[in-house]
Amino acid sequence: MLLIEDDPGDALLVEELVADTTPGLDLTWVRSLAEARAELARGLPECVLLDLHLPDAQGLEALAMVQEIAGGVAVVVLTGVAEERTGLAAVAAGAQDYLVKGRVEPELLGRAVRYAIQRKQTEQAAAALQAGRLRAEENARLERGLLPTPLLREPREVDVVARYRPGRAQALLGGDFYDVVQTPDGTVHVLIGDVSGHGPDEAALGVGLRIAWRTLVVTGVTGSRQLRKLEEILIAERMGEQIFATLTGVALAPDRRSARVVRAGHPGLLVHHAGRVEWMEAPGGPALGLLPAGLAAWTIHDMELPAGGGLVLFTDGLFEGRIGPGGERLGEEGLLEVARRAAHLEPEAFVDTLIGRAESLAEEHGGLADDVAVVHVRWNGKATATP
Repeated sequence: MLLIEDDPGDALLVEELVADTTPGLDLTWVRSLAEARAELARGLPECVLLDLHLPDAQGLEALAMVQEIAGGVAVVVLTGVAEERTGLAAVAAGAQDYLVKGRVEPELLGRAVRYAIQRKQTEQAAAALQAGRLRAEENARLERGLLPTPLLREPREVDVVARYRPGRAQALLGGDFYDVVQTPDGTVHVLIGDVSGHGPDEAALGVGLRIAWRTLVVTGVTGSRQLRKLEEILIAERMGEQIFATLTGVALAPDRRSARVVRAGHPGLLVHHAGRVEWMEAPGGPALGLLPAGLAAWTIHDMELPAGGGLVLFTDGLFEGRIGPGGERLGEEGLLEVARRAAHLEPEAFVDTLIGRAESLAEEHGGLADDVAVVHVRWNGKATATP
């Protein structure tokens, strides 16, 4: 316990009271706030007994300065007989209790100190709980932004399976994002992306990019022009020049026989059809934000879509997990092998098996360290194809 008191007589009285009520308690006495600052720099006590009339601080100013130096420590204010209002004001300002000099008995002092410490611990626990609630609300808002509901005009025609798994290193969602939008002409646009890094800033940037992408698609902006717009947004919104984003965009044509792929530094995708899985590495370009503005270029790749076939887009967290005794990464080839073993499954079971197997293989090394997002999309054949 630290006693901040400039009057030697009052300090001696407190020392005697402490000796009577809690023998062996380590009590340190300082005469001014300057001395208290030096003492608190060496270590924080459980409680501070504070006189409000010091040579270098008066009244609630003294309390405010102690709280600034040692905000996590319980404070019991010492007041004069005629200063009970000051004591009450000190409690209202954040002190845990006050005692009137000359009216303090040993038992009262001991009880006041114990209660003050308990109150401070309760206040801190309540503050931590409230902060946790606020973080949970913020995370829920980010989650709603990162995990959208597909915008489909003919939902019976398209099967969409989407999954998101936060990595072990963070309890919250990171910078992975995805979206699915069908435009009036029947084209189904699919996006998956990954902002480098983890945390709320990256998650918020991912939300911004996803919403911007949906807006661009709805307004008819696609292809390289779309990526340039997204890069402009990323550069304007990112917290540092080292932040970049990878993404893959796919447009499933309404003829159900073709698709257009644009890739910006993102991994390839899987073609899932007729009980088989193939890896497709479409030509692309650099990640958004890597090159100086205006220098990047992206290739648009047209591909044939197998009848009844689905496309599986994912982020690199799915294959970057450490596996085996040597801790090597699963890698793209390992992921393809896992996918081929599950190729006979329907989309939902296929995606869940893919993620579950990747997590299982990495379990020996603590699980998947990075976030994982996966989207499986296909025409389901319940409507007649456009001629």
